[in-house]
Amino acid sequence: MLMRSDPFRELDRLSQQMFGAANGTPARPTVMPMDAWREGDTFVIEFDLPGVHPESIDLDVERNVVTVRAERPVQDDREMLASERTRGVFSRQLVLGDNLDTERIQAAYDSGVLTLRIPVAEQAKPRKITVSHGGSSGRQEISGGSAERQAINA
Repeated sequence: MLMRSDPFRELDRLSQQMFGAANGTPARPTVMPMDAWREGDTFVIEFDLPGVHPESIDLDVERNVVTVRAERPVQDDREMLASERTRGVFSRQLVLGDNLDTERIQAAYDSGVLTLRIPVAEQAKPRKITVSHGGSSGRQEISGGSAERQAINA
């Protein structure tokens, strides 16, 4: 259902943590942590974006690629005594499988967490196919892989 578009993203995130690269730029955005799971017929993705203003969140969908960008401003006017929170531009790009309905994505931002809910596409849901057999009016149902019913005459 979900494919990572850049295999080096996790390596970048780890090196940023180890070497203290705390500010993301548009050319090298900071990775945002995420969790993804399935709840019935809905695929759920949560991104951690604490301290980000909702107006700075940009969510784009092109075909089956979802791009999330956000920004937590860098505060240059302060003399920092400790600086452990990542600032600047955050970005994450996900390649979704064809079995998800990208036309009906819902997004909500609450308590520093951006939640995307993506329903499973109708054509990817299980379906029943009715099969008729030789001259008999009796029909038998067989489970299949789509949401529509089809009659198959023998």
